[in-house]
Amino acid sequence: MLTTKQEHTSLIKTEAKRLGFLSCGISKAEFLEKEAPRLEKWLNQNMHGEMQYMENHFDKRLDPTKLVEGSKSVVSLLLNYYPSENQQDSTAPKISKYAYGTDYHFIIKGKLKHLLNFIQDKIGEVNGRAFVDSAPVLDKTWAAKSGLGWVGKHSNLITQQVGSFYFIAELIIDLELVYDDPITDHCGTCTSCIDACPTQAIVEPYVVDGSKCISYFTIELKNEIPNSVKGQFDNWMFGCDICQDVCPWNRFSKSHNEPLFNPHPELLSMTKKDWKEITEDVFKRIFKKSAVKRTKFSGLKRNIEFLK
Repeated sequence: MLTTKQEHTSLIKTEAKRLGFLSCGISKAEFLEKEAPRLEKWLNQNMHGEMQYMENHFDKRLDPTKLVEGSKSVVSLLLNYYPSENQQDSTAPKISKYAYGTDYHFIIKGKLKHLLNFIQDKIGEVNGRAFVDSAPVLDKTWAAKSGLGWVGKHSNLITQQVGSFYFIAELIIDLELVYDDPITDHCGTCTSCIDACPTQAIVEPYVVDGSKCISYFTIELKNEIPNSVKGQFDNWMFGCDICQDVCPWNRFSKSHNEPLFNPHPELLSMTKKDWKEITEDVFKRIFKKSAVKRTKFSGLKRNIEFLK
């Protein structure tokens, strides 16, 4: 049996790479002291809009040991989703790149399960839980703490090597490992993301008012989209990539190699007319296993109508 923290750490990182993760960083599972006042202020200013779930589990969100009993390490992982091709009709309503293929929750959960089983097989009795963006975990904060990148002015994680088009996931486990150090912020004086946001959702560097974000309006908001933002969506019908598309670091983005992230064959060739005339049958066929199902057919229709 392997015994040292170094060996365990190296073993986990090697297996993460084998499973297709872009990178793996590890930090100590402890209370996020700096984040507590920031999160509280953000919630108090109602920047979460109707995302009530952001108010839940405040303590667990800031302390992984309250989420996973006895936890000692947060293993952060990145998985690239940058596509090799985009939608062909430049006038057609747009879908965020992360939603082109199969819903990432299923894909990443499977990989995390493999990784946890591998750790238990090779190291022994290790308890933990896998998280993919659906639990009270501040994933960008943990990824930054683990040296995987820095949180940019648009509040997404950025790395110098590959930009920001990737998913973040975690394993929180009760195994002590060697911890990584954070890296420095390389946004400098650049304000491209702030300047480009059509709804001015980035209210100050590093602070995004979620309730003003196009992704919020097109995915999270269940009621009618307010008329006050009419004409400001730059043709986005599901999510929005503007702040990432304009980020200089994303010129280093490389295409993913996960077949399940490839879009349905019809998706990229659909024209503006196709989208306007989309039926529920077509919606079900194209988005059978996609994250776009979150809006339901009625939600996507609402978004497309709003763009007119």
